[in-house]
Amino acid sequence: MGKYIALFFLIMFMIGTDTFLISPLLPVLQTEFGVSTGNAGWMIGAYTLGSAVFALIAGPLSDGWNRRTVLLGGLLGFSVSTILCGFADSFWTMCLFRFLAGVSAAFTAPQVWASIPVVMPASSVSKTMGIAFGGLAASQALGVPIGSWLAAAHWSVPFWAIGSASLLLVALAFFLLPDMKPGMSKGGLRSILGRYVPLLTSGRARSGFLAYLLLHLGSGTAFAFAGKWMSDRFEMPIGEVGTVMMFLGFGTLLGSMVSPYATKWLGDIKAVAAGMSSLVVLYTVLPQLPNLSFVTIVFLVVFGILGVIFPIVMGALTSMNASIRGTISSLANSTMNGANTLGAWLAGVLYAYAGGYSSIGYFAAACLAVSLGTFLLGGVLNRKAAPTGGESTSAS
Repeated sequence: MGKYIALFFLIMFMIGTDTFLISPLLPVLQTEFGVSTGNAGWMIGAYTLGSAVFALIAGPLSDGWNRRTVLLGGLLGFSVSTILCGFADSFWTMCLFRFLAGVSAAFTAPQVWASIPVVMPASSVSKTMGIAFGGLAASQALGVPIGSWLAAAHWSVPFWAIGSASLLLVALAFFLLPDMKPGMSKGGLRSILGRYVPLLTSGRARSGFLAYLLLHLGSGTAFAFAGKWMSDRFEMPIGEVGTVMMFLGFGTLLGSMVSPYATKWLGDIKAVAAGMSSLVVLYTVLPQLPNLSFVTIVFLVVFGILGVIFPIVMGALTSMNASIRGTISSLANSTMNGANTLGAWLAGVLYAYAGGYSSIGYFAAACLAVSLGTFLLGGVLNRKAAPTGGESTSAS
């Protein structure tokens, strides 16, 4: 089972590195392509838009196809698209290649979350979820800073490195992953859309995804322009921004490691409530901090709390209906990236026209407060997994 844990961790590490990479590179790319601050956020938004839109299709399709095939195809497309980003010669070509990378990620990342309950024993699912999310955290702690340092040579180098490493993961996944037979037939468009019906008709599911949207909208908006804000306010070069991002990533990594214990000690509801309440306060005070040391410490705490929260919430969402885990995982991925797309645009507007990073902090705090209320009132964290359906595996 360790081989699956390592593979899922590495896949999420690569996707996370690619997802978060643009934030510390934003000042360099903005200058390189000559775009305004208000429009620069679309180099982040193009990726998340592609992922958000196509995840809505990828999820239901994957519930009727072999998950191994979907994951391999998505990861291959992700590798090629990311390499192409390094060859972008304009703002629009960069947005196009980022969009294609996001589309490919939409067919890859949800398969990780949906495959974990299939290939892992029930007793290891929660732990594996945390480790896979730790791959995202590690991408901030190690991948994004390393990418920033590589960009000191040239901004294209990180994209080539991520894409090439992902190609190696395609080969590794081909040999390691078993076939994961679908739990339901492929069906046509009506069947695909029908897989959303159990979610659309469930008040608990509607509350869960609304709260998840607000959680990512707040955190995504705050993260999108964090690198640019630190660069502007503290006059930091890109290499130093990458170093601070490393501390943010270590916070998330630590939080994801602590998450299973927080759930055991406090329970899902208390852990999420305490964490999100703290985030409301921290996002409010963060833009007012006077020096970089305080900013780094608070960011470390913020991302540590997010690292605790996200695996708990993802586990609660995927437990809603066992027969459509791919649909749930992809809808969660679409919701996350839709929120990050909107957040990247809002961050640019708020930063440029509404008082800088202070307005971003207040907006993030408001989103987290409403998200917490929605989680609690909707009963989302009271896990009651539906035992219907299932999937079978076979050696490849």
